[in-house]
Amino acid sequence: MLEAREAVKNLHAYRPPLAGRTGLRLDFNESTAGCSPRVLARLRSLDAELLARYPEREPAEKEVASFLGLDPAQVLLTNGVDEAIHLLCSTYLNPGDEALIVVPTFGMYAIFAQAEGARVVEVRAGDNFTFPAEDVLAKLSPRTRLIAVANPNNPTGAAVERDALIQIAQAAPQAAVLVDEAYFEFHGETLIDQTFAGQTSIDQTGQIENPFVARTFSKAYGLAGLRIGILAGEARQMAMVRLVASPYNVNAAALAVLPEALQDQEYVGRYVAQVLSNRERLQQELGHLGLHYWPSHANFVLVRIGSAHAEFVRALRDRGILVRDRHTDPGCEGSVRLTVGSDEHTETLIGALRDVVEQLGLRTGLPTEVRA
Repeated sequence: MLEAREAVKNLHAYRPPLAGRTGLRLDFNESTAGCSPRVLARLRSLDAELLARYPEREPAEKEVASFLGLDPAQVLLTNGVDEAIHLLCSTYLNPGDEALIVVPTFGMYAIFAQAEGARVVEVRAGDNFTFPAEDVLAKLSPRTRLIAVANPNNPTGAAVERDALIQIAQAAPQAAVLVDEAYFEFHGETLIDQTFAGQTSIDQTGQIENPFVARTFSKAYGLAGLRIGILAGEARQMAMVRLVASPYNVNAAALAVLPEALQDQEYVGRYVAQVLSNRERLQQELGHLGLHYWPSHANFVLVRIGSAHAEFVRALRDRGILVRDRHTDPGCEGSVRLTVGSDEHTETLIGALRDVVEQLGLRTGLPTEVRA
C-alpha cells in the first residue's frame, strides 16, 4: 500500500480560514485598496500568444534586481514567499537537521522544515514579543541548518534589529538564515542595503554568505492573487537554490504585470502612507478603548481581547468585517489580529470596534498601551 513519508504524515496542516471571505477583508493582511491601475491595464492587454508560451522569468528578475540594487544572480522570483521558504528547506535541510524559529510566527516555516524531516526548534519571543537574540544564540548547534525570522514578525508586528540578525548569521555559518521581509514597505528597514550599488549588506558583513531575504508583492502592492515573491542572497548560494526551482514557477500574467507594479511607486507610496497613518490612528483608538495591544511595524495590529476573542471576531463578522483570531499562537492567548488598510476602511473598522467593545462589555475605562 502506498503511504506518505513519516515526516509528511506527522505534519500539522496550515489551514487559513479562506472559505466565506465576504466583507471587508482585514484578516489576511492583504491590501484593502488593490493593485495599481497600471497593473490592471496590463492584465487587460494580455493576449493568447503570451498565455500560450511558457513563462520566461529572467527579464522580470533583472528588473527586480535593478530595483533592489542587486545583481540578477542574487535574485530569484518565486511563487509567493511560501515557495521561497520551500526552496530553502529543500536546498539546505537533511533529515535530522534542525530548523530554528522564534514563535509565534508564520506557520509555513515549521511545515516546510518538518516536511524535509528536520526537527523544528522553537524559541519563545521575549516580553511583549521582543526578539530573543540571546536565546536564539544559545539554541544554536552544529545541527542547525535553517533559521527563519520574519521581520517585522507576523502576527505580532515586532521588528528585529539588523545587528542581531547579522550576529546570528555569523554565529551559525552552516545555517541558511532567512529574513522574511514580507512587510518591509510598512517598516522601512531591510537587510538589503541599497546604498551600495550592485551589492547588499549580505555582502558587507564579514563576507558571510548565509543570509537570505524574502519579499512579497502580496501586501503593499496588492497582488496576493498572482503569487509573486522574491528570494535574494549571495550569488553562489542562490545558484544552489536555483537547482531545485522550476524554470516555470511564476506564471506569465504575474511576470507581465510585475514591471508595471514596480514602476508605479507613486501608487504604492500613497497606499503605504495611508496605512502608516491609520496604524497609528488605530492604535490610539485601541488604547482609548482600554484594549491591550502591541505597537506594530507592519500593516496590522495584534490586540488582546481575552476570553471573548471568538465572540469579538463573530461580532465584527456580523458587521461585515473579517479579522483573524490568533488565540492558538504561542503567547497570543485571547488575541486577535486586525489588518490596517485605507482611510475609508479604517474609519469603518474603528466605528465597528466601538460598537463591539460596548456590546461585549470589553471597555476597561482606562486607556492602555504596550511598548515593545
